[in-house]
Amino acid sequence: MIKRSILDELEKWSKKKNRKPLILRGARQVGKTTAVEMFAKKFDQFIHLNLDKKSDLALFENNDFNKLLDSIFYVNGMNKDKKNTLVFIDEIQNSPKAVAYLRYFYENTPDLYVISAGSLLETVLNVKISFPVGRCEYLKMHPVTFREYLEALKETQSIELIDNCEFPDYAHEKLTDLFCDYTLTGGMPEAVKVYIETKDRIEVNRVYESLIVSYLEDIEKYSDNLNFSRVISHTLKFAFKTAGERISFEGFGNANYKSREIGEALRLLEKAMLIKLAYPSTDINYPFEENHRRKPRLHIVDTGLLNYFSGIQQEMFLSRNITDGRLGRIYEHITGQELMAKSFSPLHNVSFWIREKNQSNAELDYLYQYNGKAYPIEVKSGKTGTLKSLHQFIDETGITEAIRLYSGKFSIETASTIKGNKFRLMNLPFYALPSLEKLIEREFIKQSK
Repeated sequence: MIKRSILDELEKWSKKKNRKPLILRGARQVGKTTAVEMFAKKFDQFIHLNLDKKSDLALFENNDFNKLLDSIFYVNGMNKDKKNTLVFIDEIQNSPKAVAYLRYFYENTPDLYVISAGSLLETVLNVKISFPVGRCEYLKMHPVTFREYLEALKETQSIELIDNCEFPDYAHEKLTDLFCDYTLTGGMPEAVKVYIETKDRIEVNRVYESLIVSYLEDIEKYSDNLNFSRVISHTLKFAFKTAGERISFEGFGNANYKSREIGEALRLLEKAMLIKLAYPSTDINYPFEENHRRKPRLHIVDTGLLNYFSGIQQEMFLSRNITDGRLGRIYEHITGQELMAKSFSPLHNVSFWIREKNQSNAELDYLYQYNGKAYPIEVKSGKTGTLKSLHQFIDETGITEAIRLYSGKFSIETASTIKGNKFRLMNLPFYALPSLEKLIEREFIKQSK
């Protein structure tokens, strides 16, 4: 089992005084059930209710909460009076009654630890399901991050270097290779597991195929509108091929569907956490708000799926070269995946900045907002490359600290824009992404005091 960082968040939740039932969100197969089972080892009693099972589902047909509680403990052979008990309601979307009962767990059994999870695609397609407002709290689970990938590989020395923000020359090549492997594989837990065990890309590809089939089957199973089901299926298939690009709803995937239909499908897939629409900012002052009148950039749940379904996987595998400029979109996407995974809030998003003027367009890859400030990030798959958009952003905003993610070694330099405005530039190798906040604290925040 891969040790996941969500376990630390679950620990924080469990220690809250006014703890509410937790809804663990995330796309299908990102590891929600496995994470809860690992977390359950700290409890004296663990009751796992899987509402895909008819016997567990039938328990929630009871209209009396106290009788429901008695039956849950009795059927599972557990002591109702024990305090340190975790109840996990898996696939909760199969029972609107189980969802409604979460409020009673909160109001009537505050000593009980309750976590629920399920496939959000099924939930958002089922209008009968409504989570009790104010009676639950949420955490979002992401695919495996690069640091978690290193944990799975048992790369303890590499983890120690990254955690300590130490990037010696002798480690650069190996860490770069590890990040390249991670980018190619992606972070879906089963794909990571199969790759580590077999090192067989064909076997990993079977995992990707299985995942997309399960997503499409969900759409067919839970959508009662055949035409809209077709729109969603089309939108999902094409999203896996075009992720990392800015998109228009009109004509998405060269289809004849209306812009409104594509927009609805994309927003539904976003609620299901299979995709993310990142809207740009056009502001020049903090906070940099999203501008929904501009075209969004499409992100999907995992870069491994993007590699496979966009047809670029073989090129990446044969190249084995993180500096290949043709792979720039892939490294921009994996950067976004890592940045999104830095927050467990379902409301968190990545953002970027654009300037659209006649003969003076600019597009900055990311704006990372941390500790009340915004840090511009430019992604360059090679060791060199112009930073024209970054320079324009600095000239427009007056921001004096910036980050370049690239395949070279870590360094800090004083740079100047084309207009002569000086700024501090952190040159950050991709494998250092897990330490981004620590490095911002060390190199920017503490240095400015």
